[in-house]
Amino acid sequence: MIGPGANARVYLACGATDMRKGIDGLTALVQTALRQKPASGSVFVFRGRRGNRIKLLFWDGQGFCLYYKVLETGRFPWPSAAEGTARLTAAQLAMLWEGIDWRRPSWTAAPTRTA
Repeated sequence: MIGPGANARVYLACGATDMRKGIDGLTALVQTALRQKPASGSVFVFRGRRGNRIKLLFWDGQGFCLYYKVLETGRFPWPSAAEGTARLTAAQLAMLWEGIDWRRPSWTAAPTRTA
């Protein structure tokens, strides 16, 4: 995925978002609900009601980029709506984008020790 750098701040909009919203509607949500500046270079992540769709919004310096992903099976892991906003690292965002539960990652095989 061509996208934000590894040092980008990532904000999740907890709860469900209307996935019919485009760039203008999501930037309005960033300003009102998340109380952030949409053109700050941060990544803003929104999930639909069914849990199988997410949208990522960020400013790349020239304009807004909007990424949209729909999972064929399963749901994206998401905090409860009561939490408001959550911050993620770039690594956690990469796991979320792949549908991996970034809150409880587990090894498929334990790493080997070298010394």
